Amino acid sequence: MAKKLVKSKTVNIKNRRASFDFALSDVYTAGIVLTGTEIKSIRQGKASLVDTFCYINNGEVWVKNMYVAHYEQGSYNNHVERRERKLLLNRREIRKIQSVCKQPGFSIVPTLLYINDEGRAKLDIAIARGKKEYDKRACERERELKDVARRAMYK
Repeated sequence: MAKKLVKSKTVNIKNRRASFDFALSDVYTAGIVLTGTEIKSIRQGKASLVDTFCYINNGEVWVKNMYVAHYEQGSYNNHVERRERKLLLNRREIRKIQSVCKQPGFSIVPTLLYINDEGRAKLDIAIARGKKEYDKRACERERELKDVARRAMYK
C-alpha cells in the first residue's frame, strides 16, 4: 500500500467579520471550481474572504469578490484575482439554501476557506441574517463579560 503524504501546514482562511455582522445559522461545506494557479496560491495561504458573498444563479451557487493573489511562478497562465467562482453543492442543499434565502433579510456568507485531507479546497458557507447595531453591541458586551470572568478565574 502506498503511503499518504501528510502536509504539516494547514490552510485556514477565516472571514472574521461574518460572525460580527451576521447571525449565522446553517453551515454547509462546498467545493470550489479553481484553476491551477488559484489552488497553488491558496495552498500558500494567499487568499482573503473580506467582503465576499455568495448568490444563486440558475440552480448554481457562486462566490463573488473572493480574493486569491497571483501565483508567483504563474507567468502568463495566472488567474484574475477577484473573479466569480462556482461552488459545488448537492441539488438538495442548493434548493434548501435557495428557499431560506428568498425570505427577506437572509443571505449566504462564506465563513472559512481551507484545504481538506485530500488536498482539495473547501469553502464553508453559512446562511446568515444581518445584525442590527444594538445586536452587535450586545454581543460585544457579552464577549467582554466572558473575558472578565475568565480573567477572574485565573487570579
